Amino acid sequence: MGVVALTLWLAFCVTLILLLIGTPLAWWLSQTCSRAKPLIEALCAMPLILPPTVLGFYLLIAFNPQAPIGKFWISVTGDTLSFSFAGLVIASVIYSLPFMVQPLQSAFETVGKAPLEAAASLRAGRWDSFRSVVLPQSRRGFLTACVLTFAHTIGEFGVVLMVGGNIPGRTKVIAIEIYERVETLDYAGAHHLSFGLLLFSFIVLLALYTLNRKGGYRVG
Repeated sequence: MGVVALTLWLAFCVTLILLLIGTPLAWWLSQTCSRAKPLIEALCAMPLILPPTVLGFYLLIAFNPQAPIGKFWISVTGDTLSFSFAGLVIASVIYSLPFMVQPLQSAFETVGKAPLEAAASLRAGRWDSFRSVVLPQSRRGFLTACVLTFAHTIGEFGVVLMVGGNIPGRTKVIAIEIYERVETLDYAGAHHLSFGLLLFSFIVLLALYTLNRKGGYRVG
């Protein structure tokens, strides 16, 4: 698999997994009054300020075949988590978590409790209320979260380098390819890839800012 295809596939997998994980987490954060809420919010937001190499270092230790997580993964799959595509996915899910959770939490909080109380008064169940009331009013939040998560995963460098290394066809993504081309003084190749990411980032941000003028969702 080529570098671009591998990067896009990684971003797609991470976005899909975080959509499944982040939706219930964001919903809980938007509704709960638990004392643990600030702690969970802080843990979810840590990748925003934590140096990627620090996160990648500790994940690399956790993925070690002698560590409990790494040992369990080998017993189940027969392959290691470190320097593998699966390891990249898990690391990227953790690193991109706030880009999914925060826009969704903001969207859910914007809906408020009044529509849910109205649905409950009509004897709608929790799932029915969420599906028929919350989801339609949170569509922009879901779009923002998915786009940001996808774009952020494409631009990752520190975490994927620490966890995945530089294995062509397996863990070598666009950011690592750019770094390698600069190291080998292939500035033309680095320019082409970098300009592609630059253009992609601009288009994503332009679309989101245009969307936010109407929706007003916060990110970060």
